[in-house]
Amino acid sequence: MALIDMVMPKMGESIMECTIITWLKKPGDRIEADESVLEVATDKVDTEVPAPQNGILKEVLVHDGDVVAIGAPIARIEIDTDQPSAHATAGSPDQTPKGIGDVANVPDESESNEVSESARELETSIVAMSSRAPASTTEHVAVAGRQSKTSARFYSPLVLNIAKEEGVSREELDQITGSGAENRITKKDILAYVIDRAEGRLQDRDHVSPVAAKPASSFAQSPVATSEPSRSVNGQTDIIQMDRMRKMIAQRMVESKQISPHVSSFVEADMTPVVEWRTRVKDQFKQQTGENLTYTPILVEAVVKAINDFPLINVSVEGDTILVKKPINIGMAVALPNGNLIVPVIHNADQYNLVGLTKKVNDLTKRARENKLTADDLAGGTYTISNIGTFGNLMGTPIIVQPQVAIMAFGAIVKKPAVIETPQGDFIGIRQLMFLSHSYDHRVVDGSLGGQFVRRVADYLEKFDINRKI
Repeated sequence: MALIDMVMPKMGESIMECTIITWLKKPGDRIEADESVLEVATDKVDTEVPAPQNGILKEVLVHDGDVVAIGAPIARIEIDTDQPSAHATAGSPDQTPKGIGDVANVPDESESNEVSESARELETSIVAMSSRAPASTTEHVAVAGRQSKTSARFYSPLVLNIAKEEGVSREELDQITGSGAENRITKKDILAYVIDRAEGRLQDRDHVSPVAAKPASSFAQSPVATSEPSRSVNGQTDIIQMDRMRKMIAQRMVESKQISPHVSSFVEADMTPVVEWRTRVKDQFKQQTGENLTYTPILVEAVVKAINDFPLINVSVEGDTILVKKPINIGMAVALPNGNLIVPVIHNADQYNLVGLTKKVNDLTKRARENKLTADDLAGGTYTISNIGTFGNLMGTPIIVQPQVAIMAFGAIVKKPAVIETPQGDFIGIRQLMFLSHSYDHRVVDGSLGGQFVRRVADYLEKFDINRKI
């Protein structure tokens, strides 16, 4: 038998750390390869982590609420030495674990200290770089991070960020009893402390000394006032704590508006050919493919065609350089039952026909609402669409998903009287009309390109072949 480390696997593009949600197995349990062992949360998605090999879960190294760097050990598994091993040999110490299922040799004590020290320095750097506060606040966070590194107690970047936002000082943090491994403070601990402090209950908490009730500004220039409760006196206002996804959405939206000067163009398209065709073939489409035909794959198809005509809309910006993306990866905004929003991506959308796009749209939408998306499902988007018509909206000004440079919203299809031009003359008729709203980054997309692009999408929809075969 051999003891190996189970490490935190890669979770997708640009993800450097994960938060432990819950362990699905406990020490002593036998686990099978690819069996789910724990649930984790990233800034993109919640997902399950499978076991890399068959064996017995001997030890859990991290606990619920802990923030763990990608590649860091999270558990120890006892395996049969006869099993094929996915980890590097002792003679290859420089080999880095890669992907789900990778394992690493158990390091000796000196190696563990070096890894721990490096991980702490990395997390401190992440906190400092991710801060959007003024320079003076950033310095406070960086200093706090350095202090935590040399202190007997370690604070994760998540806890430090919450402390900074809520005006919790280092002295207050030191007084809080953590529920994590080695008395670490978890997200739940810091949020509970903030609520108790705001409601004046700190004196009743046996794990916080009276000094903790004093407001301080070590983590924020404008600390939360503690002299009176946050709840209204007359009980007319409810306070709702944002969940992790809502906080991330809020942060991303603010950042996008700060990064990109948004400009919007609008076009009204005649969707009558599309509506008539879909109404006629949707039952047959269901019988032949087993899929429900919605408008979304038809809209995606039109956008893909327009991107092929205007490839400079399929770009991102890095500094003063423009990166033109060859793959056409269409993100589609999906509203979740809890009111949050998520944007799964149809990768290489230009390689699918309408049936293929329908299958992808339905699959991603279903898994999004069941919280079964993977990190890869959310990565690599190059252009995004939002079907706001499903909520009865006519038009809007959507916010760009960074680092993309444009996003299009499709409004509700509404019957309206319209002028119809024919060789025999003009007449008034009832048509199915829809507004297309196009927001784009004016740093790199001028009004000419942004306006022509949305007009081209409308043209493809208006010229849809009503005799098209499935």
